[in-house]
Amino acid sequence: MAIGAQAITDQYALYLGDCMEVMETMPDESVDLSIYSPPFGGMYVYSSSDRDLSNYANSDDFFKHYEFIVRELFRLTPPGRMTAVHCMDIPTGNSGCDNLFDFSGEIIRLHQKIGFHYVARYHVWKEPLAVRNRTMMKSLHHKTLVNDSSRCSVANADYLLVFRKRGENQVPVEHPTGLMEYAGEREIPSELLSHRGYTGNQIKNIYSHWIWRQYASAFWDDVRIDRVLPFHEAREEGDEKHIHPLQLDVIDRALVLWSNPGETVFTPFMGVGSEVYGAVMNNRKGIGVELKDSYYRQAVQNVEMALEDRPEPLELFDFVGMTDDDL
Repeated sequence: MAIGAQAITDQYALYLGDCMEVMETMPDESVDLSIYSPPFGGMYVYSSSDRDLSNYANSDDFFKHYEFIVRELFRLTPPGRMTAVHCMDIPTGNSGCDNLFDFSGEIIRLHQKIGFHYVARYHVWKEPLAVRNRTMMKSLHHKTLVNDSSRCSVANADYLLVFRKRGENQVPVEHPTGLMEYAGEREIPSELLSHRGYTGNQIKNIYSHWIWRQYASAFWDDVRIDRVLPFHEAREEGDEKHIHPLQLDVIDRALVLWSNPGETVFTPFMGVGSEVYGAVMNNRKGIGVELKDSYYRQAVQNVEMALEDRPEPLELFDFVGMTDDDL
């Protein structure tokens, strides 16, 4: 399958096509971080293309084909660097109280088989009533609790599964003045703001310490669930009803934790461009591939918007910047 369209600048490269064919043209160890959501058809139907990974006959077929993707990502990733997979466990039926398919567990086992080390699972909390209103799952209705709570289920969290390629990282991901920005809904205590950009002994950087405590938790209950890119115009008749792009807070955290400014971030399932948008906004270079034409067109618009919205690179002298001598 040839590339149907492309949009390339010195900051990003977007391709309409099959991600396998694009990845095969990319050099070994050329991706510093990959982050994406695999299109699992048990939840949604994305397109009618026979190249669409979501159009499998069963889960065994899905993972048989998905393995080719993960092997290519392993080749593209330098030793010691990360790939992050956004997913959730999948109900096996429509009632919501059926068995769950251990989608996250299968993803972990596949990556371990290929040579990645499994290093983290972050849980992105979702408010149960909002999930019930969006999905209309009977097992989340209060009426079900009243009638027979054994038929109740859970508002499943999203997961961000993080894997590190075996080997030694040759280019450390450094934060010499700690974490500078917080991607989340909590208000940073005002007494910490004077330490933003602190250049002294980082043990005393209380601003960065506060952000790190939010990020280091396995439960991300401070992600702004609706902080996502525009996607409604990308829908076509017959598309699934509950499309929801990966939250930009999750992407921002991954980029800052596992890549340096100027490095390359890749997503094989670009959708409406969230990961590439986040890369550009955080002064990284983004590469994305999308099979579906309507999603690709929306991604181009969204990523072009990043170039307009992106703040100037942050310089140390822009901050209060205390040192040990100031204490």
